[in-house]
Amino acid sequence: MESPELHGDSSPDAVPRRSQRPRSPPLDDKEKQTHIRFLVSNTAAGCIIGKGGLTITEFQSQSGARIQLSRNHEVFPRTSDRIILISGAFSEVMKAMELILEKLLNEVEEGNDVEGRSKVRLIVPNSSCGAIIGKGGSTIKSFIEESQAGIKISPQDNIAGLNDRLVSLTGSFEEQMHAIFLILSKLIEDAHYPQTLNSPYPYSGVNFPGFPGVPVSYMIPSVAYPVGYGANGIGGKYLSNKGVASPLVSSRSPGGSHENQSNSTTIGIADEHIGAVVGRGGRNIMEISQVSGARIKISDRGDFILGTSDRKVTITGSSEAIRAAEAMIMQKVSSNSER
Repeated sequence: MESPELHGDSSPDAVPRRSQRPRSPPLDDKEKQTHIRFLVSNTAAGCIIGKGGLTITEFQSQSGARIQLSRNHEVFPRTSDRIILISGAFSEVMKAMELILEKLLNEVEEGNDVEGRSKVRLIVPNSSCGAIIGKGGSTIKSFIEESQAGIKISPQDNIAGLNDRLVSLTGSFEEQMHAIFLILSKLIEDAHYPQTLNSPYPYSGVNFPGFPGVPVSYMIPSVAYPVGYGANGIGGKYLSNKGVASPLVSSRSPGGSHENQSNSTTIGIADEHIGAVVGRGGRNIMEISQVSGARIKISDRGDFILGTSDRKVTITGSSEAIRAAEAMIMQKVSSNSER
């Protein structure tokens, strides 16, 4: 059965004034702990994190909410988009949402993804979608009339392990914020909607169709490397036909408890791709380090792996941090190769 797709009136008279604010929930609901999840492109994620994590730290400080992003390779199934989780009291979550959407709107106006400006995609559990739709679609219809935003709920997907659907909101910034306010107010009342969520990416260990046999941490979208050393300019690695990379050198640093023991892996990256990995002013490598939690060191110009023109990239941290950083580095290299 097809899910409802209802859109607000697009006539000029339907656009609400800025003073038109939604009704506030009761005071006790404002203090209830809740959360909201939505999708962002990788570019938008970098913009929200900011240089050295400054922007995300500032947003958390201003709103009082906790803001978490899924890692570079942790994308919502069948999309290339990462997940943002905002947690806190209702009023804190709404404030953080406002800061993030305003930031993205300003960045978009400077020439970024137009699609990102016109649509917000919330992630809502299947079990709570009924509360938003309402009997005979009455609730979603009232939300559209009140907010003037377009609201569409995706059909339920029959992928094992995926118990969420996307709620897409279109319209102006004010209309989208109004719709988010109404939807989150309804979700707070819903017994099926969890008060808290620990991670923005609850799908770890689930193999989604389209990526058979590839561990989640090594998913490299839309890239197929030939088998062999130095394929596609990525030296120092042996790439299987599944795109899973084996490190050139692996070493475990001594000391520390077994659980927090620091590992170190060195991989070779062709000199021509180092600029893409580092990014302008070091922006890319700082983001990779920030999101993965790994420390990354690149050998000096001219300091190559013996017998190659590949620079040494040493990644240090937990096994999970190394895998995440390596996947992000590979993605930067593959994007640069395609160009």
